[in-house]
This record gives sequence, C-alpha cells and structure tokens, in this order.
Amino acid sequence: MKAISTVPGSQVLNIVEREEPQITAPDHVKIKITQIGICGTDREIAHGGRAQAEDGLTDLVLGHEMLGLVTEVGSAVTAVKPGDHAVFIVRRDCGLGYPCCENRSDMCASGHYKERGIHKLDGYMAEYVVDNERYCLRVPESILDIAVLTEPMSVSVKAVDEAVKIQAARIPGANYETYLQGKKALVVGLGPIGLLGAFALRLRGAEIIGMDIVDAFSPRPMLLKEIGGSYINGKEIATNMIDDIYGHIDMIFEASGVAKLGFDLIDALGVNGVYVLTGIPGVGRPVDISGGELMQQMVLMNQVMVGSVNASKKHNEMAIQALVDSRTKWGNAIDKIITEIMPFTDINAAIANTSSDEIKTVITF
Repeated sequence: MKAISTVPGSQVLNIVEREEPQITAPDHVKIKITQIGICGTDREIAHGGRAQAEDGLTDLVLGHEMLGLVTEVGSAVTAVKPGDHAVFIVRRDCGLGYPCCENRSDMCASGHYKERGIHKLDGYMAEYVVDNERYCLRVPESILDIAVLTEPMSVSVKAVDEAVKIQAARIPGANYETYLQGKKALVVGLGPIGLLGAFALRLRGAEIIGMDIVDAFSPRPMLLKEIGGSYINGKEIATNMIDDIYGHIDMIFEASGVAKLGFDLIDALGVNGVYVLTGIPGVGRPVDISGGELMQQMVLMNQVMVGSVNASKKHNEMAIQALVDSRTKWGNAIDKIITEIMPFTDINAAIANTSSDEIKTVITF
C-alpha cells in the first residue's frame, strides 16, 4: 500500500510502499483511510523537527488527524462494524499504571507513551491502518465531511474542559456546566486549534474575542464573527490595553505558540481568571518578562495558568459531539475550517500551504 513517510530529522517526504496491515487480534479494527488533516506538528516534522520512528525502523509514516471507512473487524469488536466511518485517537498508553490505565494517556506520567505519526508509532498517512478497538470511535454520518476535524477539536475541547473544571472547583457556587455562560474569553491565535476552541467556548455560552495579526476581513476573523465573536488585530492594539477596551477577561485560550505574547497577555486576565496554554513555542531567544508583577497579579487575583496537550478518548467523544452541535447551531460555518482538500500525491504542496487564508488543509487517499 502507499504511505507518506519521512526520516526524522530530515526535510524530505517520500511516498513509499508499506505492507498492508491485517487483522491479527480479536479486538482489531481495520480502516481504509479517506482523509488526513495537516497540522503544525506535521509541518514541524516535515522540516526536520521533533519526531521519532518506531523501534527498528528508520522512517516514520506521518499523520495523526484522520478519518476512514471500517473495512474489517476482529471477532470481539462491538463498537464499529464494516461500513461505518470512524477515527482512531493519537496517543497510546505506556502500560505502566496511572493515569494511563484509566484511559488517560494524554496525562501519561512516565513519558513512555507513543503517538501515531509523531513519536515511536507510524501515523495515518497510509491507505490502510489497523489498531485496537479501544482507540476507535464511530463517526455519525451527519458530520462525515468535517469529521477529520475530530482530533484538533479534541485538543481544543480538552483545554476548555480542564480549564473550567479547575477554576469552577475553586469558586463556591460555580457550576461546571454553566460556568462560562456570559463570561468573556480571549482566543489568541486563530489557527485551527484557536478557531475550534472558539467554537467550543461559544457552545458553552462564552463571549468570544479573537486575536491574531491578519486583516479583519480575511477568512479567520470572518469565521469568528460568523459565530458571534469579535476580533482584535494584534498589530493594532497593545496587549496591556485589552482589558481597558474589553473589560474583565475570564478566560484566555492561547493557541499562538508565541512565548513573549503568551506572557504579555497575562496582563489582560481578570479576577478569578483562568489561562489555558495549547501553543508550543519553538526554542529560541530568552523572553524578558516582568516576573514580579505577573506573580503578584496571579496571586492577588486568584488566577490559574494551565498547560494542555493531546486528548483522551473521552475528549475525542466530546469533540465529535461538539462538531455535531456546531453544525446544528451555526450551519456550515464549521465547514469553513477546512480550506483546502488535496490528493495525497500533493503532500509537499499541502505541507507548504501556509498562506494567511489557509486554516486547515486536508489530504485524501
């Protein structure tokens, strides 16, 4: 079968021949891949960044955002059947105990997890994939055209879910389900994770302010406005003026991956505010921050700062529901996250597609 691989550390992608995987256990599910989303991690790996091949292999099959058609299942599988569309989640547990043994490999404490298409496990940029039923989720027919967004939506949903759980638990009388209703959330970085975070926050009733450095009439801010959000151009408004203009900010959802901006934005966070980080900055020059002022503010204003990465199976289930709910509430607005669909043979063009109008590029098998 055809697959797309790279030698970690190189900057070359190859379309290679791999042996087609087969069902070898009662709990196995075989999926014919139909769509793969391209994300910043794929682009980082394709440019020689962080990745590690499976033990015994020199190259790594890319891809961790997937959708496919179930073609065959093992004798013990009940969650899906041939003909269903389904997704596999990304991370595999370490097998060494908590939290992994509770299906929370996203919170792995040992560091010995594996990730499809990223770390010690081939990804989904291949014609067929086989994996265990426990990592598989059926996708409703109503969202097949956007279901490839399940993985990035799971990252956003998890970040919102955990930020709310942490801060709602600290405040007497606060309710997890209704905590964000009417509250202001600043979403920083309107790439796929940020925009999907905006959808997740709006579904919880939050007022959204989006921040990026693109023109206000470009696709990302316009999509934000379509679901009731407002937009700040970071080139035009200083971070220390945001709370003066927009008032109390209850949550900051950081998805830019820009370290200096991330720290500067703490100034905009209000009393009892929660700041969730999803962006991963590159290692570069040191960042100057007013450490004393920031610490003083966070202590005196009961603020929380939390990092969030990857997502559990539960959060993937929540992501599928969020896609369904977004389609119900805003029609085809969520569809506009996908801005380009290309055949897998155009993988190099897909990786290079980073214009300001691009949000999510998807390749097809």
